Amino acid sequence: MKEKDRVAVCERTERKEERVKVRNLKSGEIGYTSFCTEAGETIQVTLENGQFDSWVYADCEELPE
Repeated sequence: MKEKDRVAVCERTERKEERVKVRNLKSGEIGYTSFCTEAGETIQVTLENGQFDSWVYADCEELPE
């Protein structure tokens, strides 16, 4: 995910309380954004199985709903 995409995803997640569907390009896991870290380097996600994880935004891509 590029920086401008990360900013857009984090704004939607934190300001609009929207859960954005994302995929981790390294692991192939799919999750929904929960929040972004202050430093902006990771995105906290809720996986499809309900577990929480933290992904580096560069390893993510947004998926269509």
